[in-house]
Amino acid sequence: MLLGRSGSGKTTTLKLVNRLLSPTAGEVLVNGAPIAEADVIQLRRSIGWVIQEVGLFPHFTVERNIALVPTITGWPAPRIRARVEELLCLVGLRPDLATRYPHQLSGGQRQRVGVARALAADPEILLMDEPFGALDPLTRDEVQREFLSLQKTLHKTVVFVTHDLREALRLGTRIALMEAGRLVAVLTPQEFLRSTDPWAAAYVRVFGDGLESTENRGVE
Repeated sequence: MLLGRSGSGKTTTLKLVNRLLSPTAGEVLVNGAPIAEADVIQLRRSIGWVIQEVGLFPHFTVERNIALVPTITGWPAPRIRARVEELLCLVGLRPDLATRYPHQLSGGQRQRVGVARALAADPEILLMDEPFGALDPLTRDEVQREFLSLQKTLHKTVVFVTHDLREALRLGTRIALMEAGRLVAVLTPQEFLRSTDPWAAAYVRVFGDGLESTENRGVE
């Protein structure tokens, strides 16, 4: 879980992992290997990406959006159809939604399709850039619950960006706090609540009472 205010470097970090940007110093490791030495196409196909605006192709149906990466990688059509059906069920969407277009879906449904598309080729890593930030509070709560349940089933490595401490405490197993392009602390949710680090303490103070009771079942 990458936590930090706007401009702290959270999205930039995700882009470094996916080689959309190259570091000016140091190196990024995935599974212990420097990604600078990896084939960039294979690297990106092994990493799913979910963003706040979802980024679905408006002229593609739900089915075609989800099937995009498997189609590019040459999966046979029957396997793609089976995978789309499996993922729709997995993210809590009805099979009949497969033929609809993004504009015919609610915000929560579009976000679920975005998650399904990111999972389509069974990537090792999932990058999520404030994926639920644009949803209304009730839908956001519902999608967070579904995502926790999904993570229990899939056990993926997830790097999740948020500026909301409550979301970080609820979803994260480890919270990496960023400020002005620097990583200032890496803490478990329980450690975060009790930390004497000034930046962590500031977040706890701003978000106020009730954080101790925040449900946590954990993603990275």
